[in-house]
Amino acid sequence: MTTPSPVWHPFTQHGLNEPIPLVTYGKGAALHTEDGRRIVDAISSWWVTTHGHCHPAIMAAIRDQAEKLDQIIFAGWTHEPAEQLARGLIDMMPAPLAHVFYSDSGSTAVEVALKMALGYWRNRGEPRHRILTLEHGYHGDTIGGMSVGARGVYNQAYAPLLFDVGTLPFPVGDGQNTLDALAAECGAGPAALIVEPLVLGAGGMLFYEASILAEMRAICAAHRVLFIADEVMTGWGRTGTLLACEQAGVVPDILCLSKGLTGGSVPLAATLATPEIFAAHRSTDKAQMFFHSSSYTANPIACAAALANLAVWRDEPVRERIATLAARQAARIGALTGVRNARVLGTIAACEIGGNEGYLAEIGPALAAHFRDRNLLVRPMGNNVYVMPPYCIDEADLDAVYAAIQAAAERFG
Repeated sequence: MTTPSPVWHPFTQHGLNEPIPLVTYGKGAALHTEDGRRIVDAISSWWVTTHGHCHPAIMAAIRDQAEKLDQIIFAGWTHEPAEQLARGLIDMMPAPLAHVFYSDSGSTAVEVALKMALGYWRNRGEPRHRILTLEHGYHGDTIGGMSVGARGVYNQAYAPLLFDVGTLPFPVGDGQNTLDALAAECGAGPAALIVEPLVLGAGGMLFYEASILAEMRAICAAHRVLFIADEVMTGWGRTGTLLACEQAGVVPDILCLSKGLTGGSVPLAATLATPEIFAAHRSTDKAQMFFHSSSYTANPIACAAALANLAVWRDEPVRERIATLAARQAARIGALTGVRNARVLGTIAACEIGGNEGYLAEIGPALAAHFRDRNLLVRPMGNNVYVMPPYCIDEADLDAVYAAIQAAAERFG
């Protein structure tokens, strides 16, 4: 008799007793299990794997750095991978983002951004505390991230811990409903607005127009409200451009990056800020320093992996792969029948199967089993099915994913 695993998995209801495959290795767009199955990773292992699993250049950088320096305190000390990576990110990201603060995950990148914003106003002697966010948004599972995310099933048990925010309605049509609400909120002098640019991921792969993002940025600028772009999911090419903000001609005051920062190989996050944000924390008064850290801030091995990722973007035809995948996604999602709300932006495609039931839709476990039984890693959010694969996925694997979605629509729709 097999002893039950003591592992407590994230976003997993263990009471459903769903199988949890044991993966032994990954290569390219596929994962391989202990029982010999090849699983097509259609969601980039929770949106992180950009170039494919175990990309040779990134793996080599990790091995090389592991033989030199594994870990060092980053408060008052530094190391070459962190220094090189910061310069590389500043070169790659839009000006005037010129300062890089490292952390460990998308959630912590958001926590850092929120604390930067509040610290900026405090150190300037201006009493601004309120954070604005967009309806249905998701910014992680730490306290700050949950506070600025949608209230509901994700965090209702933790409501006593969360702080109050101003929530703007999700854009309808030309987004005037959102823009009017933002202008009204800005009149009271909030500290910052945080948004997922163009795509709200965990909220259901909800898309909105670049023109709306541009107008939100303009309203914030007019009222001196800091603009935080959470590009943890949308960054690194997912929407068709390096950053989703590019499509709106927008540069945020604070930018959150993670997931694809290391090509999805190891955990690392970076929060980039303008010189003005940095200057508000730079002082001879130690009480005005930026009070945030973690033990593994700027881990050298993770920074080496991220540096290798920047080299992949520089040396390989990544943008061409993204354009090819985006075209393939658009063609395939458009050919589906029996689904609702089929949509695509860059390399992200999504649709709904069955009724409009949301994250806890009863169809969810059945859909998950449907894909798992076909050797596909597709993780529906309730009845919402999305495809966000590594950029290296080939046509045969993508065909298998969409054949399974079509079969699911015919079976469950």
